[in-house]
Amino acid sequence: MKPAEARAAFRGGKVCPTAGWVPGYTQTNLIAIERDWAYDVLLFCQRNPKPCPVLDVSDPGSTATVLAPGADLSTDLPRYRVWRDGVLAGEHPDVKSLWREDLVAFQIGCSFTFETALAEAGVPLRHVEQGRNVSMYVTGRQCRPAGRMRGPMVVSMRPIPAELVDLAIRISGAMPAVHGAPVHVGDPAELGIEDLAKPDFGDPVRAAPGDVPVFWACGVTPQAALMASRPPFAITHAPGHMFVTDVRDEEYRVQAGGWAKVLR
Repeated sequence: MKPAEARAAFRGGKVCPTAGWVPGYTQTNLIAIERDWAYDVLLFCQRNPKPCPVLDVSDPGSTATVLAPGADLSTDLPRYRVWRDGVLAGEHPDVKSLWREDLVAFQIGCSFTFETALAEAGVPLRHVEQGRNVSMYVTGRQCRPAGRMRGPMVVSMRPIPAELVDLAIRISGAMPAVHGAPVHVGDPAELGIEDLAKPDFGDPVRAAPGDVPVFWACGVTPQAALMASRPPFAITHAPGHMFVTDVRDEEYRVQAGGWAKVLR
């Protein structure tokens, strides 16, 4: 399947998590917020690049993106969330009728982007094997505030065989624009997570014997910030239901000589 075919499927009503979809192509998180709040969001992302790496920012009112020419950010994700005063007001398969002329759309790097490289290196992805959404948790670590935006960091967790943890760290660490290396390995209590079987977003994922929990900063962090900061209106992706771009994963891979390729 090509990225445009995946987007067409979602536009046509297909709803499912996008982990494992269109391997080799970058996926992004979405937060669209009133122009009055856009600078606060941009500054929040700049101050917290690990959970909030910005890949594109739209003009006010636009649903277009350079990451996928011809795509529509209001229809081409499998599921959206609508927020009012920091409270989740509903989930929708498209938000065309809710998009406003003052909305600025931020696309945030997604850890699904480095999963192809992990899989190619032989690192198992338990959530993909089990047909589940990745597990995501709100941590006790607060992000650096920016203007009116504040909130805790959210992490995604993947159970990784202990002998492959170093490999997973090296592979993901070469892609800092999509969260990079993990923020924590091992005991979830050190992040303030009480029970791995009860994720705040996504699905619980079963670990195999010998697996170790590995935690990456997550692009759902802006949604936690929405709940803490309570802007009047915002639209986001539903956790795990991402935007599939036309950009190849390797364009975000850092090599010995610097960026593998500078994004056009």
